[in-house]
Amino acid sequence: MEDDAPVIYGLEFQARALTAQIAETDAIRFLVGTQSLKYDNQIHIIDFDDENNIINKNVLLHEAGEIWHISASPVDKSVFTTCYNKTSDSKVVTCAAVWRMPKELESGSHESPDDSSSNPQTLELLCHLDNTAHGNMACVLWEPMSDGKKLISLADNYLLLWDLKESTTKAVISSSTTLEGKGQLKFTSGRWSPHHNCTQIATANDTAIRGWDIRSMSQIYCIENAHGQLVRDLDFNPNKQYYLASCGDDCKVKFWDIRNINEPVKSLEEHSHWVWSVRYNHSHDQLVLTGSSDSRIILSNMVSISSEPFGHIVDEDELSDQEDNHQDEKIKEPLQDSIIATYEEHEDSVYAVEWSSADPWLFASLSYDGRLVINRVPRALKYRILL
Repeated sequence: MEDDAPVIYGLEFQARALTAQIAETDAIRFLVGTQSLKYDNQIHIIDFDDENNIINKNVLLHEAGEIWHISASPVDKSVFTTCYNKTSDSKVVTCAAVWRMPKELESGSHESPDDSSSNPQTLELLCHLDNTAHGNMACVLWEPMSDGKKLISLADNYLLLWDLKESTTKAVISSSTTLEGKGQLKFTSGRWSPHHNCTQIATANDTAIRGWDIRSMSQIYCIENAHGQLVRDLDFNPNKQYYLASCGDDCKVKFWDIRNINEPVKSLEEHSHWVWSVRYNHSHDQLVLTGSSDSRIILSNMVSISSEPFGHIVDEDELSDQEDNHQDEKIKEPLQDSIIATYEEHEDSVYAVEWSSADPWLFASLSYDGRLVINRVPRALKYRILL
């Protein structure tokens, strides 16, 4: 089989929630949450067998409601959160909860091929993130590189910091802040920075991007009109602490240096409809994935603003030395940014793209019709980056 051929998995329900199982660094594993109004919703645990190019799966019942967001614990393979819709007093509200999957599924045991999804196991509810006083949950963010006890939830115009107690069966709000301004401001998405000792997060509301210091719960920067329309997603560069990517309904992907927010460092306009998801590669930050409701995934090589602009990792002192000695003809120019590949296996809006936690050259994408596609970075580019 061709090495770069995509592998496709079809869910029977619509879906928009996808995450890599972050705590799993040996197996290639993703979690997908479904959106069905008619049937009980499901969590699909997707294991990709790289050697045989096949997908194995387990299905868990998520009876609480249709899943809008899913996020995996950074330390415990069996724990994750969902944001889901439920009906309360004739109103639809979006809630959040922390769940544990059955222990035997942690290690990656699978249903036999002839076992259908008709008898899925149920999830263990660890605790609710009680948002009764705060409105609808947009997303839940785990503190990266931590003990898995701190969470942030974005609910309407509230930013809430939660502490999970021992055994993860109770969550209490340790601090909070609110969006203030004219009109009904609501958070749409957020990202916890892995830098600055995990004390900062970025949030999106309407067309603005805001940075917050969670120690004081105060705003530290605001990029007004970051996009011409709604900002859909954010991601921090894992290797450059001040760099942030954003995407939105103006069909654009933008890259920001949060020390100078007057204009983006770079802007891409390769999609023809709303861009729902943007993700930096965890190991090679020049590789950036975007997914859009134009049904396409685009893999970009943003090497000029990466930590390896000259084909190797550089720090800021080395960069200034490069500039000081620019008259030396031997100094290499930064490599050129380019679109590496456009993936067109989807036929519906692509709501999520995620890199594998175990294999830096592999990623998954999810479209609303329930199609999950696993793709790889082209082999030629992989070897060019590694050599």
